Amino acid sequence: MNIVLLNPEIPYNTGNIGRSCVLTNTALHLIKPMGFSLDEKQIKRAGLDYWNSVDLHTWNSLEELIKANPNSNFYFATTKTKKNYSDVKYEKDDFIVFGPESRGVPEEILEANKENCITIPMIKMGRSLNLSNSAAIILYEALRQTGFDF
Repeated sequence: MNIVLLNPEIPYNTGNIGRSCVLTNTALHLIKPMGFSLDEKQIKRAGLDYWNSVDLHTWNSLEELIKANPNSNFYFATTKTKKNYSDVKYEKDDFIVFGPESRGVPEEILEANKENCITIPMIKMGRSLNLSNSAAIILYEALRQTGFDF
């Protein structure tokens, strides 16, 4: 499985997601630009001693990542769709893309990938769940569907 963070802004979220990735044998893909440096102590603090074990890949653009993986499914987490994350039939090598914390996946990417947009149901009171929580929720559903084949 693969988690993609498009232009992540908060090192603590990325560190937390990295820790989840290590413990589930999931690759973490970071798309530049990022709002922090990978050698900042905040990201390492959030990732604890797991950070050095992250299967980490950095990319200059989402297009570069997609082009390098032409036979893979890409799903885009957003609050701007009605398709629940649990309605998808995940495969072992799928990519789950999350946008920057302050604005989410850009509208043009969502528009171009409508059939692969997914959401986590929640009440209307808030804008969205925390990024690291959202990544864990969707990742574990994908792993459940694929038999927790680490």
